[in-house]
Amino acid sequence: MWKRDEAVRPAGDADPSAANTPAPAGRSFGKDPATIGPSVKIKGELSGSEDLRIDGEVEGRIQLDNHALTVGPNGTIHAQVSARLVTVQGHVIGNVSASERVEIRESGSVDGDIVAPRVAIADGAVFRGSVDMQPSGKKASAAPQPAGAPATAPNKA
Repeated sequence: MWKRDEAVRPAGDADPSAANTPAPAGRSFGKDPATIGPSVKIKGELSGSEDLRIDGEVEGRIQLDNHALTVGPNGTIHAQVSARLVTVQGHVIGNVSASERVEIRESGSVDGDIVAPRVAIADGAVFRGSVDMQPSGKKASAAPQPAGAPATAPNKA
């Protein structure tokens, strides 16, 4: 016998409570991320306005400012990465910047610097580099000033 509440639930909703929850900026529930398969190799600049999963190889630059990037277990990245949320299950060689969070899972490895307000490194993950955990809304300065240099120009008025 069928249950009435299952019959009226919209197709594709795995969690009925998620229907009343607004999606975070740049993310729509029920929509699968774009995928770069294991046999695909890309050299150059990669940008987009949707979430992305990479199981192939990417060399260059990846920019998904308001979206999530997942590097799958077969993914290999030799790039500078910038996204809202970065999850690493494969291998990343290059600096990673996220406006929300960087997560390195057990099978993942990152060889480069991380800048994000939240960083999670699972037990067994490999990480070599530095972590700069800037609070949300603040960005690291593009070029640090040399020691002894004044922070602002003197006012000669």
